[in-house]
Amino acid sequence: MPVWHKKTQEWVASGKLVVLGITQEQHPDRCRLFAQWQKFDWPILWDPINVMESTAVPIVIAIDEHGIVRSTRPRPDTIEAEFLNVAFSKDGTGTPEASTDADGQVPKQPDLAALQQIAVQEKTARSYRDFADAAILWGGTTQVDAAIAAYANASKQKPDDAAAMFRSGVAYRVRYDSALRQPDDFRNAVQRWEQALALNPNQYIWRRRIQQYGPRLEKPYSFYDWVEQARQEISARGEEPLPLVVVPQGAELAHPARSFGIASEEAKSPDPEGRIQRDTNSLILAEITLVPSEVRPGGSTRVHIALSPNVTLQAHWNNEADPLHVWVDVPEGCQISQRSHTVAPGTNESTSLEVRRVDFEVQVPADATGTIKLPVYALYFVCEDVDGECQYLRQDLEVEIAIADVGK
Repeated sequence: MPVWHKKTQEWVASGKLVVLGITQEQHPDRCRLFAQWQKFDWPILWDPINVMESTAVPIVIAIDEHGIVRSTRPRPDTIEAEFLNVAFSKDGTGTPEASTDADGQVPKQPDLAALQQIAVQEKTARSYRDFADAAILWGGTTQVDAAIAAYANASKQKPDDAAAMFRSGVAYRVRYDSALRQPDDFRNAVQRWEQALALNPNQYIWRRRIQQYGPRLEKPYSFYDWVEQARQEISARGEEPLPLVVVPQGAELAHPARSFGIASEEAKSPDPEGRIQRDTNSLILAEITLVPSEVRPGGSTRVHIALSPNVTLQAHWNNEADPLHVWVDVPEGCQISQRSHTVAPGTNESTSLEVRRVDFEVQVPADATGTIKLPVYALYFVCEDVDGECQYLRQDLEVEIAIADVGK
């Protein structure tokens, strides 16, 4: 889009053209940062659930002043002669016009309560999905639980609805990135994206959403390596970079690789004999997601681990001691991209409640079958209650890699 933006600036300034963008990005704040970096000054609509049902991006569409689509593949070097300088008549080609309401105006925000009532009464896949779509696009996190439930009902009514399955994954990831996060939200998101792609393997956008969090061997490019450059260049202009709700890290920054990178053997297990006291009270909660969730023999997966204090016990990180340390042992025949991980506090405060994340890749043997158990443990300083005891504890994490049955 930067090419189109640069090409169209003069036409926009002269009033010959209006530019409007649509992004299929899961996180709208990342699109806002990109737009700030590239100095896009036109509106960009957010379509995380792919209402447009696009199978690939980018798509450029030329719509005339009558709301009629004149070209779905205009070129920057010919659009002026073939579109901007052409006087179109309203009945020129019979191409369908853009949808409007009875007054000829753009439709307004939907009535979520009315759509939900229709879904409750009709109990059809379409009515459930219509409400869930509106809830995600217009209701924000206040409606995300209702959207997840509605997508689930839609899938029960129509199990082969790939779009509903993908959008359900989007809803789970929205909740995962919010204060309402529930255990396994990220895992549920990935599994539903995978199920949707299995139903429609030609969906480019759905495949990219999975690859965003997946191993380097399956990446087409680094999805967010531009973020740091964007921040630096925006700051150099004297501007404040727009904040990100979830800062890309790990898999989202990783570049594709043609071969699996093996971890250095220099690192040593910090607790090889398992002598550190276990976190029997679950002061720190762990969420584990694998992308992909099922691995072909000889293939690789990216393991995502999120650790956070158990707020029901008023637990919190103790930042005055050593940082979180996650260690990965290597099962026989497997390869690990990185065995030792440390995560520093995200604040200068002595205590904090943030989620701490690590991710790494595992390549399984070519003859792997069934399930591979990956020995992983975390060491951390954590405090219970406001003035409670602070301890150095260990948690053994249950990471299981399911091997796909290639005979199916």
